[in-house]
Amino acid sequence: MNLWRACWKLLQALLHALHGFWTIKTAFPQLSQPEREAQVHAWAQKMLRIAGIELMVKGTPPASGPLLLVANHISWLDILVMHASRYCRFVSKADVKHWPFVSTLAAGAGTLYIERESRRDAHRVVHHMVERLRAGEVLAVFPEGTTGDGITLKPFHANLVQAAISADVPVLPMALRFVDLSTGQTSFAPRYIDDDSLVRSIWQTLTAQRLGAEVIFGQPQRAQGRDRRTWAGDLKLDIEKLRSR
Repeated sequence: MNLWRACWKLLQALLHALHGFWTIKTAFPQLSQPEREAQVHAWAQKMLRIAGIELMVKGTPPASGPLLLVANHISWLDILVMHASRYCRFVSKADVKHWPFVSTLAAGAGTLYIERESRRDAHRVVHHMVERLRAGEVLAVFPEGTTGDGITLKPFHANLVQAAISADVPVLPMALRFVDLSTGQTSFAPRYIDDDSLVRSIWQTLTAQRLGAEVIFGQPQRAQGRDRRTWAGDLKLDIEKLRSR
């Protein structure tokens, strides 16, 4: 029964993804930016419902920008969960730009791309981030640069935090956690690290019983004279505290 239920979820998720793809290709050119954001937000919420994932939001999502969201990174599912809690424009690795189908969904959500190994490209992306922040948008980054094990945080890279300093806008730390709702303990079903394959991670997510996605918003803060490295270190500590609530 669990196998058939997971297969049904997968079929529904694929159909919903195709609907999103079609909407981006046909309707998005005629929509305003706020209308696009609302579409992405609603699409992500429905995808979580299809997957049987309960969204739990603690704290207050930001009502508007300019703002930089900083979060820990666990899974491919993180972006979907964050869009479901509050639309934001992500900064993502450039590889996504070359993924068939997924690249269209990411572009429709307004993703900015970065070549993580290139310092020159980091400067370019920070420049674009500053432009978007000054335009009043909400951007989101994963300073770890890659997914973690869901228990400990990797060191935070400070490059993208510079955008908030240059644009003189606040940063809002937020913590992500996946939970087994039957026990209240951390769930590792959506984890996607090291030798984990994407297919296996998706399947484990769909077959998980009573899976919850917890999003914990902290309080917005400004640099207050901190350089990007000091601020990134402080944000890491803030997110660790949020995760332990």
